Amino acid sequence: MQMLSLAAGLLIALHAATVAAAAPRNIVLIYADDIGYGDVSCNGATAVATPNVDRLAREGLRFTDAHSPSATCTPSRYAMLTGEYAWRKKGTGVLPGDARLIIEPGRTTLASQLQKAGYRTAVIGKWHLGLGTGNVDWNGEIKPGPLEVGFDSDFIIPATGDRVPCVYVANHRVVGLKSDDPLGVSFGPRIGDDPIGAEHPELLKMKFSHGHDRTIVNGISRIGYMSGGNSARWTDEDMADVLTQRALTFIEQRREQPFFLFFSTHDIHVPRVPHPRFVGKSGMGPRGDALVQFDWCVGELLKALDRHGLTNDTLVILSSDNGPVVDDGYQDEAVEKLGDHKPAGPFRGGKYSSFEGGTRVPFLVRWPARVKPRVSDALVCQIDLLASLSALTGQPLAESDGPDSFDVLPALLGESAEGRDHLVEHARSLSLRIGPWKYIEPSRGPKINQNTNTELGGEPEGQLFNLLADLGERTNLVAAQPERAREMQQRLQQIRDAGRSRP
Repeated sequence: MQMLSLAAGLLIALHAATVAAAAPRNIVLIYADDIGYGDVSCNGATAVATPNVDRLAREGLRFTDAHSPSATCTPSRYAMLTGEYAWRKKGTGVLPGDARLIIEPGRTTLASQLQKAGYRTAVIGKWHLGLGTGNVDWNGEIKPGPLEVGFDSDFIIPATGDRVPCVYVANHRVVGLKSDDPLGVSFGPRIGDDPIGAEHPELLKMKFSHGHDRTIVNGISRIGYMSGGNSARWTDEDMADVLTQRALTFIEQRREQPFFLFFSTHDIHVPRVPHPRFVGKSGMGPRGDALVQFDWCVGELLKALDRHGLTNDTLVILSSDNGPVVDDGYQDEAVEKLGDHKPAGPFRGGKYSSFEGGTRVPFLVRWPARVKPRVSDALVCQIDLLASLSALTGQPLAESDGPDSFDVLPALLGESAEGRDHLVEHARSLSLRIGPWKYIEPSRGPKINQNTNTELGGEPEGQLFNLLADLGERTNLVAAQPERAREMQQRLQQIRDAGRSRP
């Protein structure tokens, strides 16, 4: 009996050693905000150059059919970290800046799985998944947050740049806050005596086009009210430098041990206020200049990996939380200077849309020690990172974990041309992808977001497209193929009712 136990123990140890040898030394996830499939030059952009993003594509795997879990930010981030479609859980829509944490502390996440595998984990940049349990006291300890869902350290933007509070939070505290100037935040009644954009447009260095007309911070009016905390308020122009330097410091400090860095950039999200050294570099105004700035951020991380001899055995994944949007609330010349640039590439729609432009995003994977450079047409989604990286690092998922996350590791490593067999895309309504076929369920309401001029993709009778023949989703085949549409509608309902889709 002892011999059997010893043999079993040796087998387990051997398996663990094999997995450890197969796993990457480090993992870096670069998560862009609002960058569309066509916004990077490796996917066909010509009006703006992204040489550092292109380096990842040239040295790794470039996916042509990869998706964010949702066409908006909070639900994409929730689904990617938890492996659960956000539409299954109430309260996972785009959050205000004072929202409670929407991931339950102790729940299995991408970060907690990698933490168990021995990686030191950090999130730096945009969070937008809520903090605390409600009614956050920004002047005290702010928890639960990233540290309670799998991260060892954090330096975050609580929500977005266009929402208050306009401060950084690190390890449960607002950075740089002074006790004699307490911070107040409200998304209800007005607080404080700071001027607001709606009343004092003459104070603005960037005018708002819709919404974004409350408290003015750094010459830009935001969503929501904010008072005090003046020593802690960020300067938008410095944000990319601040976040990138934090990421470089993390790499420097952790270079001797395995690490997972979730680098969540904000550059392209409004308000687009790139550092002066990037202004005018694209010829497309602040949005184009912010793309150049984002590419610089990517380059700085890649140079740090090179400098510390970590490039060969570091898995780098780059993607975006949803498709692109041009005018998203500020008068920043994004529409006027767009020219021939197509942020969504060949796809219809963009952020907020049920069309492919809403969720089909750049997706690059580089791991020189194992991944050979190539282009992949496999259907994959960011929601699959939980199951796939768990498999890569030898951390099994419990039956209840990651209910919608598929282990598509062979596809992510370029070892198989096959990815998912289906995917539910999430916008105002749900869509089902099976092979080249896409079914968008019926929905009522406006067909165009009047603020952003984005096609939302809703029709009361539903829509069916063959993306192999009609990549731009222009020919609705519901009437021509009613049986296929009915079958896909039924399958979508089954997935909805089942509460999970992971095999």
